[in-house]
Amino acid sequence: MTFAPATDSTHLDYGLDTLFGRETKSIDCQFDVKRLDDGEPPWFALHIRPPLPDDLEKAQIVVFSAEGRRISGIVRRTERLADDSLQLDVEPD
Repeated sequence: MTFAPATDSTHLDYGLDTLFGRETKSIDCQFDVKRLDDGEPPWFALHIRPPLPDDLEKAQIVVFSAEGRRISGIVRRTERLADDSLQLDVEPD
């Protein structure tokens, strides 16, 4: 799977559901975005390179910039890759 560099690939916001409600966190990281054109609207695969916070795998929502716009979406699938990076499949909301 090939990932194209995102135009603004340094800031990512993500939300976690906790016992006390939603907790929003932000990280500065390097990530790439790939459109997954399997559905309508098209989903995105975020490939996030380490170092990563431990709780990013549990994110339910993410907000990032790609294709010149802010995109927010629901994380539908998470996969830890062999190089210790993380792939999040995101359905835009």
